[in-house]
Amino acid sequence: MSAPNQSSQDVANGHFSSLLKHWRNVRRLTQIELAVDANVSAKHLCFLETGRSQPSREMVQLLGSALDLPLEERNALHVAAGFVPPYSDKGLAADNLQPVQQALDFILRQQEPYPAIVIDGRWDIRMRNQGSARLLKPFRDSYEMAAGLADNAMHVVFHPKGLRQFIVNWDEFAGQLIQILHRDVAQGSRAAAQLLGEIMAYPGLSAEWRLPRQASASAPVMTMHLAKGDFHLAFFSTFTILAMPMDAALQQIKIECFFPADDATAEKARQLAL
Repeated sequence: MSAPNQSSQDVANGHFSSLLKHWRNVRRLTQIELAVDANVSAKHLCFLETGRSQPSREMVQLLGSALDLPLEERNALHVAAGFVPPYSDKGLAADNLQPVQQALDFILRQQEPYPAIVIDGRWDIRMRNQGSARLLKPFRDSYEMAAGLADNAMHVVFHPKGLRQFIVNWDEFAGQLIQILHRDVAQGSRAAAQLLGEIMAYPGLSAEWRLPRQASASAPVMTMHLAKGDFHLAFFSTFTILAMPMDAALQQIKIECFFPADDATAEKARQLAL
């Protein structure tokens, strides 16, 4: 039993050989398959996984690409091999990303009068448009959550005193949403893995949600029905990501745009925008 524990500790400590083997197993590749994908010899890959050989910077980059790792994990692989991480991790805070900020502002404005938000890799809401503020205000005013949690899209949906209490189809909607978080974890997001643990600590969640599964094919889109007294809304949403970002934090940015799922919601959005 000691070998698996040691391996897990090696991964946590960022040892390159264990980290490489960990991600190869996550991607369900044999050494030969990864060697072919990376255009290296299976013998050399074996030596890298056992620690008998040390990789060059170019080899680390090649393996990270062959494993299709997110940029934050490629950085971790470089650090484990003793190299400076090649990708910045400043996201929207970077001084040179003003054009990205302007593009996000433009997308949010174009979504009016319907809601739109920008979320990061931990599902924290970084930006929102006026449509989001107007339409969700009646619900947000009733949240009984810590300020930090109230600005996290996942916590808002799953917290018993958040939006969850107003989602009419919460079991169906939350069951599908948790699978999106599982996919983020499967792609290698450490932030998503931590968030998943926090979410699953809430009461009233199905034990089945602890494991990833195929999303239901019963409906073409995921719809959220909200109700507070006589105030009713129904939305479906889309996610947009930035193409080919070279910043680890920016790679995890998602833009979620909400669209009315019925005429009554569309009319309510137009009326509140006047």
